[in-house]
Amino acid sequence: MLFDKIKQKPFFILGPCVMENQELLYTVAEEVSRVGQKYNVPVIFKSSFDKANRTSIHSYRGPGLEKGLEMLLKVKQRFDLPVTTDIHEPYQAAITGEVVDILQIPAFLCRQTDLLVAAAKTGKIVNIKKAQFLSGKDMFYPAQKVVEAGNNQVILTERGNMYGYNNLAVDFRNIYDMKAFGYPVCMDCTHSVQRPGGDGGKTGGDRTFVPLMALAAKAFGSDGYFMEVHPDPDNALSDGPNMVKLHDLDRVMSTLV
Repeated sequence: MLFDKIKQKPFFILGPCVMENQELLYTVAEEVSRVGQKYNVPVIFKSSFDKANRTSIHSYRGPGLEKGLEMLLKVKQRFDLPVTTDIHEPYQAAITGEVVDILQIPAFLCRQTDLLVAAAKTGKIVNIKKAQFLSGKDMFYPAQKVVEAGNNQVILTERGNMYGYNNLAVDFRNIYDMKAFGYPVCMDCTHSVQRPGGDGGKTGGDRTFVPLMALAAKAFGSDGYFMEVHPDPDNALSDGPNMVKLHDLDRVMSTLV
């Protein structure tokens, strides 16, 4: 089972921020599959069918639920990769659970009980991102909602905290605190270098710090690493400043396995 593999090895959640087109997904998935085999670690392909929390209403959101799941299923079948995507509303859980292996709960929504319970009831792994306004210790309660709904396959993901305007900071003690609950803990190395809304109607950031975030998380005992990757992040339709260049993925992973 995938959850057993995740508990035994460093695991990686990798992929472009948003589904721009099918060829992009294939390009990234091919490299994700290759590095997973090279380092003999679990890799999960990630991309979003809808970025419902974009800074501007004019920003690209994605292909939508139906088309996005169709695109994700093609990746899963072509490369034999487990896949994940994020959901924003409870009704999306069961539909998405027909395709994905892990349901991702966005950080801003990590305390939404109905969303967590709906995700839990699919029987799939539930990856809960820690909100920017919560401490690691606070994440006991979102995890408990999933467990009490009948699903103990939980991952908790650290992604930084808001301490000022348009910036994030990471307190790596959160990893240690969340590991105390007994669930695998993942470090979101790309969203933690964001500058939310700090780039004129869109989110900025600095991908330079992504490998350093990963190494610091490793020192604190992180079980997994979430990194968004793109062959041309400077021209990506979402979160480009924070994504790892696809040709750098191998090098970044080599320091973590």
